[in-house]
Amino acid sequence: MSIACCIPIVECVYCLACARWAWKRCLHSAGHDSETWGLASAVEFEPVPRLCRLILSVYEDDLDNPQWAPPGGYGINPRWVVHRKTYEDTQGRAPTYLIYLDHDHADVVLAVRGLNMAKESDYAVLLDNRLGKRKFDGGYVHNGLLKAAESVFDAECDVLRDLLESNHNYTLTFTGHSLGSGVATMLAMVAVQNLDRLGNVERKRIRCFAIAPARCMSLNLAVRYADVINSVILQDDFLPRTATPLEDIFKSLFCLPCLLCLRCLVDTCIPEDVMLRDPRRLYAPGRLYHIVERKPFRCGRFPPVVRTAVPVDGRFEHIVLSCNATSDHAIIWIEREAQRALDLMMENDRAMETPINQRMEQERTLIREHSEEHRAALRRAVTLSVPDAYVPSMYGTFDNDSHDKVEEEGSPISSSSSRRRTAWEEWIERIFEKDESGEMVPRR
Repeated sequence: MSIACCIPIVECVYCLACARWAWKRCLHSAGHDSETWGLASAVEFEPVPRLCRLILSVYEDDLDNPQWAPPGGYGINPRWVVHRKTYEDTQGRAPTYLIYLDHDHADVVLAVRGLNMAKESDYAVLLDNRLGKRKFDGGYVHNGLLKAAESVFDAECDVLRDLLESNHNYTLTFTGHSLGSGVATMLAMVAVQNLDRLGNVERKRIRCFAIAPARCMSLNLAVRYADVINSVILQDDFLPRTATPLEDIFKSLFCLPCLLCLRCLVDTCIPEDVMLRDPRRLYAPGRLYHIVERKPFRCGRFPPVVRTAVPVDGRFEHIVLSCNATSDHAIIWIEREAQRALDLMMENDRAMETPINQRMEQERTLIREHSEEHRAALRRAVTLSVPDAYVPSMYGTFDNDSHDKVEEEGSPISSSSSRRRTAWEEWIERIFEKDESGEMVPRR
């Protein structure tokens, strides 16, 4: 057969392949990402709307006279704001943030705002990275976000320690949106690695809620810190789904639809097992909460449903081709839909008229289920041969020499099953402990 005859055949095959890909992409909806997950409860989802409002308040110049308050106001007490830091205070090393002492919910909150498109320093944080540049606790993280978090932690750790020591039962919560979510996530990891600088606070008192999070850490870290870090994603939001390096997204901001389509095509053609075994590939962090409010081929918004899980494979790997992919990233929409979802959960709880004792038992059951789900995710990561999934460092950031030594000894994928089982048992002992009833819970 001549070359001239082969060309039309190749063109037809190429067109059919493109048509098949486009058809699959158009049929893929946000609901497919979390359709097998369980439903979130009001107890675990309660902090999300108020933390969204607290993040929104960081944008305000005067909290006593807010200009952009959502319906119902922020619901915060300006007298409980410990202090606020501007770009001049941070010298551009981190976005603006505030520390809030929430006496109503026994919580010390550090909230970080999202990207300020008028500030070059925010772009500098995003651009300070390349794939695999920064190693942290046995994995990889975004270098610029970690440096920003370290700057904030160094500046505020004494303040946070004093607040926690004077309020013994309060939790410490880091939260942020978009760029701020990445900084807040890194802050939570740095805090866990430096508990002594916070007065030896227990690990279980530290948590993070990343709103519309960036993909900022490798898969082994995303799963390992799922007991501390929670990510909240609204429907079709593009940022947690695109594996394109964060800095490239904002370099291509004015041609974002083109970039997303190209990234969508590339990711569709890469086998998932190849993605999972790439130790430098970054993911959305921690436990995921997915707010679903739209259905395929239907117009309008439906009562929002919140699904949650600690997934390993299928962790928001495909971009949703939707006109809402960017609007679902807006903090004001996330706050509104999160509040609607919480109201529905609480309405259902009231309808059931659950007694107080039974409610407390449900909370204990929820903690136990989350611990079991976390351990199952860790086992799944080992089964899928996720690099360094079961060989975490005990000391945080490690140097190149120790990393090279691990590589010389052999990769986790080629390890024997007995060595893998031993490492797994050691890891579980390091992360979990038995409580008085004999149940496995996250180690303090």
